[in-house]
Amino acid sequence: MARWEPDARGRLLRAALELFAERGYDATTAAAIAERAGLTKTTLFRQFADKREILFQGQADSVRVADSAVRAAPAGASALEALREALAALCDGHTPDHRDTGRRIAPIVATSPELQERAGAKRASIAAALQGALADRTGDVDVAGALADLGVRAYYGGFDEWVVGDEDVPLREVVLTRLDRLVAGVGGALAPSAGRRR
Repeated sequence: MARWEPDARGRLLRAALELFAERGYDATTAAAIAERAGLTKTTLFRQFADKREILFQGQADSVRVADSAVRAAPAGASALEALREALAALCDGHTPDHRDTGRRIAPIVATSPELQERAGAKRASIAAALQGALADRTGDVDVAGALADLGVRAYYGGFDEWVVGDEDVPLREVVLTRLDRLVAGVGGALAPSAGRRR
């Protein structure tokens, strides 16, 4: 008889993080993760396609949040304001527990090309959601793509900064500050030089 436990996905994540840290990603089996979590391997595969996906749970939610937040921004909002709304919504989905989880996941991903590739795919899926929603607002796929790239860079860079930081600063503040800095930096880089001939 299969064992049932509440919060199976959370239990599997905690077990996977422990085992990946102890044994390494490649040496850890799905069966070992399920056993450590007090669940059956069948339960693990009902929740996730493979052990890799345990670390990337929540991707579908992130994509949905990014898309819907851009679309829910006020009609008069600029594309940049809509992007800020989306990043704020993504940040608000993170709890203090996610900060600790991020600290534990980062070194595991850094040791595995397979996990790095999967992390890139998750990042690309969020960027694509932002680009699609922004393109519908602006009518310009290229501008939407450039904004989405800035947004994803701000979100992931801000998350990395938040994870390693000691200050009790909300993720939203870190990410939006980074976005503002990126936008200002790009604008400055594109501005004509004062000494350039006109």
